[in-house]
Order: sequence, then C-alpha cells, then structure tokens
Amino acid sequence: MGVQSSNTAWPHIPLPCFNGSDHGSIWHRTNGPMIHWILGNGSISKGSSMQLHMDPSAPAAYPSVPSSHVYTIELTHGEFTWQVKRKFKHFQELHRELLRYKKQLEDYLTNLLKMPLYRNYHGTCFLCVLVAFREGMVMKRSGGHRIPGLNCCGQGRLCYRWSKRWLVVKDSFLMYMKPDTGAISFVLLVDKEFSIKIGKKETDTKYGLRIDNLSRSLILKCNSYRHARWWCQGIEEFIRKNGNNFLKHHRFGSYAAVQEDTLAKWYVNAKGYFEDVANAMEAAKEEIFITDWWLSPEIFMKRPVVEGNRWRLDCILRRKAQQGVKIFVMLYKEVELALGINSEYTKRTLMHLHPNIKVMRHPDHVSSTVYLWAHHEKLVVIDQSIAFVGGIDLAYGRWDDNEHRLTDVGSAKRMPATKSESTGVGELQGETRFWHGKDYCNFVFKDWVQLDKPFADFIDRYTTPRMPWHDIASVVHGKAARDVARHFIQRWNFTKIMKSKYRSLSYPFLLPKSQKTADELKYQVPESISAKVQVLRSAADWSAGIKYHEESIHAAYVSVIENSKHYLYIENQFFISCADDKVVCNRIGDAIAHRILKAHRENKRYRVYIVIPLLPGFEGDISTGGGNALQAIMHFNYRTMCRGDNSIMGQLKAEMGDQWINYISFCGLRNYAELDGKLVTELIYVHSKLMIADDNTVIIGSANINDRSMLGKRDSEMAVIVQDTETVPSVMDGEDYKAGKFAQSLRLQCFRVVLGSSLDLNDILDPVCDRFFKEVWVATAARNATIFDKVFRCLPSDEVNNLVQLRDFITKQKLACENPAKAAEELKKIHGFLVQFPFRFLDEENLLPSVGTKEAIVPMETWT
Repeated sequence: MGVQSSNTAWPHIPLPCFNGSDHGSIWHRTNGPMIHWILGNGSISKGSSMQLHMDPSAPAAYPSVPSSHVYTIELTHGEFTWQVKRKFKHFQELHRELLRYKKQLEDYLTNLLKMPLYRNYHGTCFLCVLVAFREGMVMKRSGGHRIPGLNCCGQGRLCYRWSKRWLVVKDSFLMYMKPDTGAISFVLLVDKEFSIKIGKKETDTKYGLRIDNLSRSLILKCNSYRHARWWCQGIEEFIRKNGNNFLKHHRFGSYAAVQEDTLAKWYVNAKGYFEDVANAMEAAKEEIFITDWWLSPEIFMKRPVVEGNRWRLDCILRRKAQQGVKIFVMLYKEVELALGINSEYTKRTLMHLHPNIKVMRHPDHVSSTVYLWAHHEKLVVIDQSIAFVGGIDLAYGRWDDNEHRLTDVGSAKRMPATKSESTGVGELQGETRFWHGKDYCNFVFKDWVQLDKPFADFIDRYTTPRMPWHDIASVVHGKAARDVARHFIQRWNFTKIMKSKYRSLSYPFLLPKSQKTADELKYQVPESISAKVQVLRSAADWSAGIKYHEESIHAAYVSVIENSKHYLYIENQFFISCADDKVVCNRIGDAIAHRILKAHRENKRYRVYIVIPLLPGFEGDISTGGGNALQAIMHFNYRTMCRGDNSIMGQLKAEMGDQWINYISFCGLRNYAELDGKLVTELIYVHSKLMIADDNTVIIGSANINDRSMLGKRDSEMAVIVQDTETVPSVMDGEDYKAGKFAQSLRLQCFRVVLGSSLDLNDILDPVCDRFFKEVWVATAARNATIFDKVFRCLPSDEVNNLVQLRDFITKQKLACENPAKAAEELKKIHGFLVQFPFRFLDEENLLPSVGTKEAIVPMETWT
C-alpha cells in the first residue's frame, strides 16, 4: 500500500503487520499534512496496492502562505476510486488535529497489536483502511422515516432537529456516524426507490440534499451549493457503477436480483438440515444471523446424541460467541394469549449465554397495532456467505428423518468402549432417545406447555405416539446468501430504531457486505449444486419498514404455475386459495385450475400432485369434531380443493366433468407403529413449503399457500426460486428429456419418501406418464388409505359427513383392537406414507367458528 503525489516526495513508514506479512504502510510528510485514514467495515485484498494521487493542477508544493486553490485528492484500490476535494485550510486543520492525537493513537495501536487475540483476529485487518467511496461531515435532519410512529408528530421546523454527522457512502448503502464517538447512527440501504435530489424546493433547506429509499427520506444540509452538488453527483455515479443491481426492478417484483452460478442444496426433513446448519455454525468466523418463528435453545442438532451436549444449539452458540463470533437473533414476539411458544424464555436463555449474543423480539403489539401477523421466516446466515432458507424452525418437534417414527421409548445407546468406523463416536444400541423432553410432541393431541423445563416430558410417550414432521429446506451460497443477509439486516436495523430498548450501542446497526466479494467462500456446504437462484420475500411496512409491500413469492408461484409445461409437485402446510377478492385474494389455486383447463383444451397430459396435512396443526380432539381453530382451517382448505364453484375441482368439473381425476391428485401422509404392545397410527404433519415444476424449477421457503404468507402485507416470509443450469438425461411423458439436476433429484427423493424407498428408479422417473400417475401414485395412495381405514378407522374419513355420523363412527370397534394379528398382516401391504385425502369429511357441517366463540371474534383474515 503506498501513496503517490505528482510533485512531492513522501518518506515511507512501515505499518505493523496484522497477519505475518508486511503488506501495509503509512506515508506522511514531515512538515505537511498527514493522510486521514478512516476506520471502517471492509477489507483490502492481500497483495493489492492502494494509491493516492494529488491533482497536478494544484501547486507543486504547499506554499508558505494560504492558497485559494481547491485540491483534488484521488485514491484508487482495485476497481474503486475515491475523490476528496479540500482547500489548504482543511489540510492545516487536519494536520493540527492529527498531531494532537498521533502519539496516543500510535501507543494504542501498538499495544493492541501486541495482544495475540487482536493481532490474529480477522477484524484487525479493517484498521487503517479507507473503504468508503466518499465521506465527510454533514448536517442531518431528524425524521423522514416511512413508518409514521418513528417521526415527530408535526412537519414544521420546530418538529425536527439538526445534528452533525459523518456521512459514509459504500457500494450498496449509506451510513452516518456520530463524529465524537464514531458510533453508527443509521444505515440506509440502496434499493429500487433510491434517489438523490438537491435544492431548497426538494428539501425545504438551503444547500439541502435529499436521499430517498423505501425506508426513509433523509435530509442533509451542506455548507454550499457546490458542496451539495458534489455529494449528489458523486454518490449517484458511484452507486450506478458499483451498486446498480440494487437500483433495478427485478423479476417478480423481488428486492433481489437473479444470481447466476449459485451453489445450492435441498433438504427433505430436518435430520440433514440440522447437521449442515450445525457444521456451518461451527465454521463461522465473523457473524451468525438467525431468525425463526420459534426457536428452542435446547434442541440437539445432531442425533442420536452421542457427544454429550456438544451439538446442542445453545452450546454451539455459546462456543462460537466465546470464539469472538457475533451472533444476532430475531424472534417473533407472539401474542401470549394465542400462542404458547414463550419467546421471552428463548430470548432470556440466549442472552445469558454470552455478551456476543444479541436477541431482538418484534413486533410490540400495542405500539405497532400489529396483532394478527407474524414474522414467519426461518433463516440461518453464516458470515453473509451461506444462507439456510426453508420451512424448518430450530425448534421442538421439527427434527425428523425419512422414517417418520411414531415412537421413541429408547432406541439408541452409546457404548463408549468401542468406536464406530463410520462415525467414530461409538456403537449405538439400547436406551438413548432421539426426542428429549419437549421435543417428543403431538401438538394436535396437546400443545406445548412449561417450555422453561425443556427436558421434562409433557405427554406420555408410552401411550401417545408422536406426530412426525415432514419438511423441506435449502441452503444457498455467495451472492444469493448476501441477498438473504440483506433482508435480515434490513429487518434488524428497522427493529433497532423501531423499539427504544434496542437503540443503545449494545445493539449495533448491521452492515451488508459487498457483492464483489460474495464468491470468496471460506466454507461450502457439501454436495451443493450450481444453479440460478433468486431470493423472494413477503415484506411490508410493519415487518421491514418499507414504503411499498413486496409479494414476490406470490408472483413467482403464479408465474411458475402458468408457465409450467408438464407437471407441478406441491407440498404445503396449508392450501387456502381460489380468490373471491373478499375473503381470499391469492391467485395460486386459480392459476392451477386454469393451467389444467388449458391442458385439457389442448388435449395434453399435465399432472398436479398436492400433498398437505390430513388435519391442520391446531390442538383439538378430532373424534369430537376438533376445536374451532382446527375446523376453521379445514373449512378454507376444503373451500380451495373441492367445495363450492370457486374451488379447483368446482372450476374443473364445470368444464370437464369427472375427467379432473386424470390431472390432479390431493394426498396426505400417515404412518403406523407398535407402542407398548398396541398398534397405533398417526398422521404425518406436512409442514413443507415446496413447489417443483417440470424437473427444472423449484421454490422452497417459509411461505404457506394462503393469504397470510402470500399477500406481502401480512406475515413476513422468505423463499428461494432455484432454476437448473446443469441437466441430466431423463424421461418426461415418454419422451427423452433434459431434467435439471437440482429439481429432479429433489423430486425423486420426495417420491421415495412418500411412496416407499423400495420403488425402482424407472417406476418414478417419468412423473407425467399414465403408468406412474395412475398405477403408482394414485393406486398407492388409494390402497394405503383403504388399509389404514380398515385397521384403525382413521379420522378424517369420507364415511363421516356430519357430527352425528362422527359419534357413531368412533364407537365401532377397530380391527387393530379386535384382531391385532390380522391387522398386522394387513399393515404389511402398506407402501410408504401416501394416502388419499378425504374430500367428504364433515361436508354437511358449517366448519366456520360459531357466533359467540372467541374464534368468531377475530377477523376472518386470521384464518386465511
């Protein structure tokens, strides 16, 4: 690193080395001004040079008397160029300031670099590096936030105040700091609404500068018109050159661009997902971002537990925090009367682990008037380079594998005397459990209680089967991970300024890293596949502090459905759609119906596979009809699938009669086991938020198919759309086909899980042909459902159309109780978990909440 001046010689002073190599230096002139180095959040590549050039149009040497010339100082590093214009008096002032603090600064840095902890810390390389394109002192006016509650009550001059701030411009954001402490006071992200205007008309301020984005209209005051214009032109040119992607309107209305050559990986069920998250956390060097609808600190990330508490989530986070990694967690602050997830306990537990762990909860329901909507994203971001995105919270009940076990009374035990060649942790047999304490759950039977006692059972695992959890997630790297991190940072910074308790310096503003370094991966999740990835979200004013809501997940779903050519495979926790523009507004169900009708009119094969839970995930005894909340969700699910003219089947039958059965299939999942000598069954709870189209396009995220998730103004959500660029030879509708490597491998794994792993690849390779659709998929679902009904008389059932029939149905004896041996023989005929969805269950009853119940009091959009 060096400095060059056109006419003046400068002696060289070595800079103490941070990592064992002398690649840094400081230059200064003995009797002239020193160069002003700024502390910042960034880094300089090893071996690269930094140069400073003083415009030759200025005098050859500093004159002995003050000059009226304006000096242009230009500094270059790699692709970046910075320019600063200063008069002679500024150099004199700077020189006096630096002489005053030079000795103290030298002593401080020398002592700092003598300490191994700081000398080897990655953040030390940020010292003495000028990382901003342009910076300087400005006057900043208060207010301007898009959220009314963050501003003064009026608009007059008495309602705002001016403060002196140090403004810094980066490639994708601006920030300003307090000049006395250097503390960051605000971060303004570059987005598609970013603009800069100058003049009194635009700013109501002499020499004013207005910077707008989706979150704020920031007013600055400069010391002259030339100064304001200098800021305006410089920022615009730099942002257009280095952050142009953030200024554009992207596909589906997303805040994020399509990122080519992105490494991505899918997960079916949480076993592999939890393991990869744990390994990535272990590899973290700088920071970890986590946001969940629900987070349970005491869950085990690797199972069975054979290494003590090493892979328990809270232990991992404490270990990384002790190593200097900064950990930031955002939790949904629930309405306690409606939900029992106890986010206050989670926050308190995590905050007590280490000072490097910071936890926020949002929203404050009274001050924000947000009672109905939730933060629903499930994200883990490592060093802004790896981002896990999907439907799996780091919480109780989520861990599962492809076996979807119903029982766990003791299945594995560590034998420390012997070592396993495959795992190196010992042989397994006997008594250790997969699900400890609150992790063993059946939330339709009983919702969680006493979460502050994590290892105490709350249901009897010897009499009640657990409810298996089926889910999907993904991980992306590089620029797409940066985009996920940017969403987290936007939400974190918004929450920090929104809630007064987080405005202290102990909760720092977060800064996005540059996209230019996004592909410099220090860690990579194994078995990732290169593809084209775009990050999508549902976000609004209440959730992210933005002016216009974003519903790019909804737009992507509709677009993919409309443009699909062969098939759709959908797994989702809810299926509430088919817009009437009154109660339900999202268009996903209508898009499915229209696409099927198009195929029918063109006489082409087209298949739609939909897998959803057999019952909604609300506590309630289904043998008595279930609770009001459970029935309300059932009403809207059925309204979408098959009940009423607006339903998918209603739209299809109006044009093609019973031929709809050749195009679409609705299914659920169920399993059985022996528990304490008795045969038992339970539905498998489908929590996935997945759509695959044509073996080349995949959407994975946290968004359910309902208005809450899709409309953008309600729950906050995140998803990724992955489009394959690598293909493999395959078959589609009997013809040779180039299938995407990512999409097809995920679809095949889903089919193996739900249909049974014994199926031959050739049986499931072609998802469109009649042989698979009718003889494998539909036939398996029908056979399994028939056997389960025969052995267990399962609910929901097509035999039960009203509550009178329900009371009669549950009194009849089950084959599993009458003749367990014969029942066991029947169950051997079941393959996989797939069962037909019962369309006629309680179809003669009004399932909406009855007048006078607490569920009837809440607005209808709560359920949709």
